[in-house]
Amino acid sequence: MKELKKIKLGGIHYITELDGLPGWCWGMDYTSGDLYEAEELWQEKHRISRNRLVFLRFPEGTVFEPVKAKAGQYLGRPAFWEGGIYILLVDFSKEEIVILRWTAEEASLETAASLPLQSVKDCYNLFLTTAPLCLTRQGHENTFQVVWPEKGDFPIAPAESLDSRDGDCLLFSEWFEDPDYREETVIRRYPDGEVLRRLPGSLISAPDGERWLLE
Repeated sequence: MKELKKIKLGGIHYITELDGLPGWCWGMDYTSGDLYEAEELWQEKHRISRNRLVFLRFPEGTVFEPVKAKAGQYLGRPAFWEGGIYILLVDFSKEEIVILRWTAEEASLETAASLPLQSVKDCYNLFLTTAPLCLTRQGHENTFQVVWPEKGDFPIAPAESLDSRDGDCLLFSEWFEDPDYREETVIRRYPDGEVLRRLPGSLISAPDGERWLLE
């Protein structure tokens, strides 16, 4: 048997492809749960264990950890856009949402945007989304929001979740059990959320970031 290549990720045991950037994956630990759960713990005056976000480049297996969260900070899901990897960081101690831009080739890390934590009701389903790059939130109240760089919100169905954005169109996935399980792709117009089309099938992301519809 060929000897297995060992990649040291410090206890992170699951990685996933970074959409739009072939050859790159990312992984995260969830010591205090996800971003929303960490926020709840912080609000309840519990000490949260800062999480870690790593990137892995194939085929050489190089590991990068561009941001090391400090006490009171927590990292969210990253996104690739126009040559940079964007990283979501919430600093609960400063009540601030920070969006960072990182490139491995230039070894650069810079702040792309900073906004008050009060910009959102909470951090439930607070994600970076492309394309173009934007910060979105989908809360318990069945409302979808674009938080940055524009602002907008509209109601969505309880079983609807954002997949991606394509310019002025937002692509959502909605599931049904009637009685068998099935999915539909809902294309909504931004910023008013009007439903433009409904397509039977589910969306997946190809390694190069292209969207495929599985009918």
